[in-house]
Amino acid sequence: MAGTGTAHLRSDVVLSVTELVVEFPARKKQVVHAVSGVSFDLDQGETLGIVGESGCGKTTTGRAIMQLESVTSGSIRLNGVDLVTQQGEQLRQARKKMQMIFQDPVSSLNPSRRVRDIVREGIDIWGSTREGDLDAWVAEVMASVGLGDDGIADRRPHEFSGGQCQRINIARALVMEPDVLILDEPVSALDVSVQAQILNLLEGLKRQFGLTMLFISHDLAVVKNISDRVMVMYLGKVCEIAGTADLYARPTHPYSRALLASIPGNTLGLPPASELISGELPSPLDPPSGCRFRTRCPHASEVCASTEPELVEHAPGHWVACHHPAVTEPRQQFV
Repeated sequence: MAGTGTAHLRSDVVLSVTELVVEFPARKKQVVHAVSGVSFDLDQGETLGIVGESGCGKTTTGRAIMQLESVTSGSIRLNGVDLVTQQGEQLRQARKKMQMIFQDPVSSLNPSRRVRDIVREGIDIWGSTREGDLDAWVAEVMASVGLGDDGIADRRPHEFSGGQCQRINIARALVMEPDVLILDEPVSALDVSVQAQILNLLEGLKRQFGLTMLFISHDLAVVKNISDRVMVMYLGKVCEIAGTADLYARPTHPYSRALLASIPGNTLGLPPASELISGELPSPLDPPSGCRFRTRCPHASEVCASTEPELVEHAPGHWVACHHPAVTEPRQQFV
């Protein structure tokens, strides 16, 4: 199955996900294997990008971390507390230190409430450890995301564009001063020019507030610009984890190479994507044995069908789960 193992995990991190499994019941007693043994971590102030095609399990992973999906097995430790073992009020208290930004910025907002009330709703419910005027803190956060003009706080979501609504969502998350901010395709529903504005905003907010972020996207160009490290997923498994510059200069897993080769105008010197990947994504109801990518991989052999590859460190900080990893020289990265 494209990737298992926990040797790449670090100690003393903000968030540690270990052997996460999420399965959903289907018809005729079948099971959807959405996430299968995924392990990764997030250090303070780091941004980890998760990429992969639709159906790879990246969104389910993010929702499971937030406990919006039931976890079949595994652990999710936030500041040392395993959220999987928490219930009721204990879970509610632990989870408030994580906030999530969803893909659709408009439907994520209550259309009947004013922006000021939406942004401060979290601290109205939970309170705040921050001393001083909370109204001033809300105003400061709104100004930091570009919503500080007079009159904006009294308007309602239908009066804003999609990009402005996403800024409201970001402000609502930031007022809670989260330890981890999870962003699920936060710019995919926006125009390209607005995408750039939101990404630049997130970069500035990361420096201003010291954010630790999990950034989920199918767009490798977007992930490259925002992430410190990148994790590639395929059919519920981890294929490759590396520093962003290293991964984009030296993609080692066949699936990572196929994804990068599919980017229009890239200068990695890779063969066409059609030569690196073939066929359709297998059903998560009945994933292939061994390496899950083997049915679409041009390098697949008998060992790929019989033995699941483990994540192995091919270079410092560069982990790959593949029986036949590519030996590549660093190449000029695409712009």
